[in-house]
Amino acid sequence: MFKATISDRYLLIDSISTIAELIDEGVFKISKDGISLIAADRAMVAVVDFKLDASAFDSFEVDKEQSIGINVSNFLSILKRASGEDKITLSLEDSSKLEITLKNSSRRRFLLPLIDLTQEEVPPIEQLEFSATVELKSEVLESGIEDAELVSDALLFEASGNKFVMRAEGDVSRTELELERGEDPLIDLKANGSIKARYPLDYLKKMIKAAKLADTVKIYFGQDYPMKLEFKSGDKVSLVFVVAPRVSEE
Repeated sequence: MFKATISDRYLLIDSISTIAELIDEGVFKISKDGISLIAADRAMVAVVDFKLDASAFDSFEVDKEQSIGINVSNFLSILKRASGEDKITLSLEDSSKLEITLKNSSRRRFLLPLIDLTQEEVPPIEQLEFSATVELKSEVLESGIEDAELVSDALLFEASGNKFVMRAEGDVSRTELELERGEDPLIDLKANGSIKARYPLDYLKKMIKAAKLADTVKIYFGQDYPMKLEFKSGDKVSLVFVVAPRVSEE
């Protein structure tokens, strides 16, 4: 048996909305700690690591740890039907359907069939070791991604002891966003030397939608190495992405 109710529905909707940009089906784990998912996209370019803590819910009851396969797009379509002051209740009484109830002055009930999925092999992201860590306001990363989209399909990240730069170059155009240590949007910066790596913009554009959940983002990367983006809303929700680099041209 599993039953959980959440009134801050945007924690759930915005998380699933961002995940749906990358993952179409996934195996969600339900435990006493909350709901979690770790999955790679079909191209194995990116990994999503999601945790929604039990404390994010008004009530959270589960009698045993279990895993359920869900079509993420279909799940999101139902969640988006919530409006006004609707509370969302998720419940599971058998092994075939997830019940989703939207309750305010009325009560609407949806049944989402569970799908038989095997937990696929996911790259061991916990073993990654990064040589640069940057924390900044999410809106600044979002702005850098939008700027880069005007001129290129990839974005170069560069960190040194005192400076963090996002740069994109096209055939004739170039854009650059630079932050120096001590400037307000740049909260923290650590780098072992001068570190550069380039990442695909199509993935970054999808991942930055998690900015709805967190005012700040932590960026971990290395020289031509995978990058980790970490969005957290207090202790309630964590949405982490790992994306493979583009081979540097510099």
